[in-house]
Order: sequence, then structure tokens, then C-alpha cells
Amino acid sequence: MKKIMLALLALSLMCVPAFANGQAEDDGTYKVAYIARAQADSFAAWLANAVMEEADKYDDISVKVFDGQASDDRVNSLIENAIVNKFDAIIIQPNNGESQRPYAEKVVDAGIICITTNARIAGIPGASSVDADPYEQAAVNARVAIQQIPENANVVVLKGPPGNFHADERRVSWEKEFFAKRPDVTIVGEQIANWNKDEAMALMEDWVQSNDRIDAIIAMNDNMCAGALEVVKDNAKFDGILAYGVDGTAEATLLIKDGLMTSTCLQSAYALAENLLSTSHKLLTGAESQIDIDIDCPLVNMENVDEYIEMHKRAGAL
Repeated sequence: MKKIMLALLALSLMCVPAFANGQAEDDGTYKVAYIARAQADSFAAWLANAVMEEADKYDDISVKVFDGQASDDRVNSLIENAIVNKFDAIIIQPNNGESQRPYAEKVVDAGIICITTNARIAGIPGASSVDADPYEQAAVNARVAIQQIPENANVVVLKGPPGNFHADERRVSWEKEFFAKRPDVTIVGEQIANWNKDEAMALMEDWVQSNDRIDAIIAMNDNMCAGALEVVKDNAKFDGILAYGVDGTAEATLLIKDGLMTSTCLQSAYALAENLLSTSHKLLTGAESQIDIDIDCPLVNMENVDEYIEMHKRAGAL
């Protein structure tokens, strides 16, 4: 059974023996580096775990996962180290796509298979990608929110890291699909929380102090949404607050089931992982030379949340 290891330190990659570039090891195993943006990010952790589990289905692929710790410098260093150590393929989950772009280009220039995911870095000749459509992920929420959010509502907006393709496109989608159509709605607070629950909690604490009424939380991911909800869950003044996220994490499905979160959009880490390993295998074996895939992005709400809770239970996440 192949070895799948979780590496938490950037320098640990330097200890990995060099592998023949683009060729299987003597035992027929291809070596793949998966560089996660941050294990402290609930979705990134879910995806990293799903990648490891999916990799276990392949006898000829061994995956090492490295933690970027939400740092561009660390992620970029991990990419460079993976190149030096001649991995057969490098999968990059960017912290900031534009910061990682030149390093992903270095992977391609080194003749190593490069796959970007969650979010893809578009426009790199020779690189492949597995992702979802961030505009549509936000839009499925925004389209229902038009009818759900009351007239003359006050809302707060929690954004992901600037320069991140998913963070930026989800905010664009909310602007076009909701705010442009609901000029009566007032944004009383909008800040970057970097996908982070604790940062979202701190911001929400400030907003609660400065606003007697907040009708909805509009978050670009579930982790930030959950953080904001944590602040108001025992405050009767905010009973019935609406809350929207993206990812469909196990935590979010339970919040929806409990009536605390309104809806999210599933960005299935299981589907991403399945496609990442399938794509890696096809590229490594020469079956295909370039692959770009998007997974589906269904709305998750009270009507169908039981289905997704069962999905997480089957996967062992609940």
C-alpha cells in the first residue's frame, strides 16, 4: 500500500529524495506533491483529507500533502522545493493565484505536470486545472436571497483574500445577481476575513456593537459564515438573521439543519479530489496532455440538507 503523508513544515520537503522527472519510481509509483493553501481553513483541510483518501485508490500514485499556512511566501517556497525534488506532478491550491502564477509557470517550465485547483490559475500554457465556477457558486445563493432578504435590509459582507479568484468572483456575482437588483439593501459592514472563522467572528463582534439591526450575513465561504453566526447565536436581537455561504462543509450542513444558516453552495471536496487524482493519473500516464474540469455547484438549503448530511456521514466527516 502506498504511503500518503501529511507534511506540515516547508523545509521538510527538502528531505524528500529526488525522483526522475515525469517518470514512475523503480517500484512503478508516481510521486505527487499536493500543496494546500492552509490546513487551518476548514475547506482546505477537507480537500487535503479528501485528496489523501482518493489517492489511496491508486496503486501507482503516492501523494505528499504540504501546508501553505495561508502564506504566499510559504506556498511559493513549497512549489520551488517540489520542483527541486523532482516530483512527477505538483498540485497547487493557491493562496493568491497571481502570487503563485510565476511559480506554477516554473513547474511547467521544469517539465513537471502542473495542476491548479480551488482556485485554478487560468492562462498558464501547459498547466491543467480542476475547479468549480465561483460566479455560479455565489449566484445560486444570490438568486434566492433576492426573495428572502427583507425590504430595506441591513446586511454585512465577509470577503475572502484579495486576488483569490474564488473570493473575487463570488463577490462580483453577489454584486450583479443581488445588490444591483436590490438597491434598497444597505451594506453596513464589509471586510476581508481571509476565509477564516476567527477573523469573521472579530468583525461580526464589531458590527453587532455598531448596528442595532443586521438582517443577513453574506459570506464568500462557510467558514466565515459560521464564525459570524457564532457571535449572534445567543443574541435574541438577531434571531432569524439570514446567512449565506459557499462550500457545503459538514459544519454548514448542520447549521442549516438547525435553522441557523439559510443556504450554501456545495463545493464538494470529494468531487474535486476524485477529479484531481483522475486527472493526475491521465496526465502522468500520458493518456491526455491537458485537462480542465469544473465540478457542479448545487444549492444546499433546508429542503435538501439531509442529503448532504448523509454524504458527509458516508465519508466519515460526521
